[in-house]
Amino acid sequence: MPRLLRLAAAQMGPTQRADPRSHTLARLIALLEKAAAAGATFVVFPELAFTTFFPRWLLTDAELDAYFERTLPGPATQALFDRARELRVGFHVGYAELTPEGKRFNAAVIVGRDGRILSRYRKTHLPGTHEPRPGGGPQQLEKRYFAYGDLGFRAFRAPDDLGPGILGMMICNDRRWPEAWRVLGLQGVELVVLGYNSAAYDPYGRDNEDARLRTFHSQLVAQANAYMNSTWAVAVAKAGEEDGYGLIGGSCIVDPQGRIVAEAKTLADEVLVADVDLDACAHGKKMMFDFGAHRRIGAYGAITSRVGVVEPE
Repeated sequence: MPRLLRLAAAQMGPTQRADPRSHTLARLIALLEKAAAAGATFVVFPELAFTTFFPRWLLTDAELDAYFERTLPGPATQALFDRARELRVGFHVGYAELTPEGKRFNAAVIVGRDGRILSRYRKTHLPGTHEPRPGGGPQQLEKRYFAYGDLGFRAFRAPDDLGPGILGMMICNDRRWPEAWRVLGLQGVELVVLGYNSAAYDPYGRDNEDARLRTFHSQLVAQANAYMNSTWAVAVAKAGEEDGYGLIGGSCIVDPQGRIVAEAKTLADEVLVADVDLDACAHGKKMMFDFGAHRRIGAYGAITSRVGVVEPE
């Protein structure tokens, strides 16, 4: 019997800075209900799903705290967990985490169909800068507002009613780094889920990237790395114009051959549904990407011993 999972990618349209949290939560619940009505038992939401993409702004500490969750679920998010449990739907959601020790992370969780948090992840590859870029305009200040993730890329075996399969998480910029995928691949991952809030312009103030190119890159890395690790991948955007600044869409569900099987058509709230056969991962894992038979780790030392480029003399 194939291990089939009907899953949904719940793309979100823009969330404005002035939008009340209750309004955003209602949108998430509506997407969850739409996915459940289509038969999905697992829903993937974007990065920082409960708020606007606040790292584009230079914020004071008092302003910043309003974007973070001290507990999950908490007063502003409990209704999503309750509705998912009522519908018997598991989900993945990204959020800004404030720990009891006062550390801030760009984080995500996977929640089982019974409402229990099954796994947590904190973003490893933080883009942007700590200090604001000269000249004003939108910023990319994740390094200022978040600590580097400290949980690593840990795959886990999901319970039978959710998968069953081996699942892993990453967030946004992590997807651009093949090392992240390979660490999960070396744990036998069969489904990688990730959310993103990616600018539809070059966030460093140059003019050599546009929304079309950045969407192409977003899908390219999901397709290539799904193929090279023989895993399903679900990449889900928060898209559209937030306070005048664009975010790309391009949410997609990718099979272990690197083929897109479902793709968003809009920059708005949209649900993509696909039947995922986790057994389809076995072909690549036993053939082209049989790591035990073909990897040569003695040749890869520079990957973990070096950060920057060292050119030959």
